[in-house]
Amino acid sequence: MPRTMLLDTASLYFRAFYGVPDSVKAADGTSVNALRGLLDIITKLVTLYQPDTVIACWDDDWRPQWRVDLIPTYKTHRVVTEVAGGADVEEVPDPLQTQIPIIRDMLTSLNIPIVGHADYEADDIVATLATLADRHVDIVTGDRDLFQLVDDSRDVRVIYTARGMSNLEIVTDDVVQGKYGVRADQYADFATMRGDASDGLPGVPGVGEKTAATLLQNHGDLHAIRVAAAEGTGMSAGVAKKIVAAAEYLDVAPTVVRVAQDVNVTLPPAPLSPLSSDEAQRAAALADQWAYTSAWERFAAAIALRG
Repeated sequence: MPRTMLLDTASLYFRAFYGVPDSVKAADGTSVNALRGLLDIITKLVTLYQPDTVIACWDDDWRPQWRVDLIPTYKTHRVVTEVAGGADVEEVPDPLQTQIPIIRDMLTSLNIPIVGHADYEADDIVATLATLADRHVDIVTGDRDLFQLVDDSRDVRVIYTARGMSNLEIVTDDVVQGKYGVRADQYADFATMRGDASDGLPGVPGVGEKTAATLLQNHGDLHAIRVAAAEGTGMSAGVAKKIVAAAEYLDVAPTVVRVAQDVNVTLPPAPLSPLSSDEAQRAAALADQWAYTSAWERFAAAIALRG
């Protein structure tokens, strides 16, 4: 069965930006370290995992208002400027911000489709496309939130980049179970209770990973845990009190934590294959302009080998 690779693109270009020296510049002095690094990352992924399709999932809205309305602290620490109309600006280093439009041009030149949707994050695009796919799916991300999509029965797995491109980890159901003591389909409830400071999610005070995992092992899901806590059964009185006290948070947090799987996007038919002569010429010209010719040649060779 063919394999689709879904890129959590921002996760990867941030990794490239911080992993490649900022001394890498184009002739006009523009930093292109994220650009070049991202293309090398994609080339390595294509070489290692041999997808027949690669899709760049995009943050058209990195902090959707509907999530903020539910939990106002959601990603607050990443906001650097409030602009007219109420939109928030994410903290992105200027040399990276300059490269983002060029990254989009580069991906387009390589026939790698970019999929995003207003009011949704890349995670939601990944989730929707993974749900739509009737094929094997590799999700490439450094964000453990996407562990909730792992599904061995459909061969949906995560290629986890948090430890670097030299230490990629294939995350399957067994890996999630081994790391956290919960099934992948329980991971969103687990993350809701645990919280995540990096996303501004407070979690249930006093309920850490171990307690959250034990509760899910004993009760199955968050709804059953809340019912048991209200009834004072199946857990200690202290834990039950913490769950009940967090009712306001638990009423809204699951909607924020769970990735949306019904965004109005379609799975693009984008087979990964060598570019036509004209396409290759245009891609090479862009690579020359932005000083990533060697990276482009490595990508082209990898595609030719698998094409």
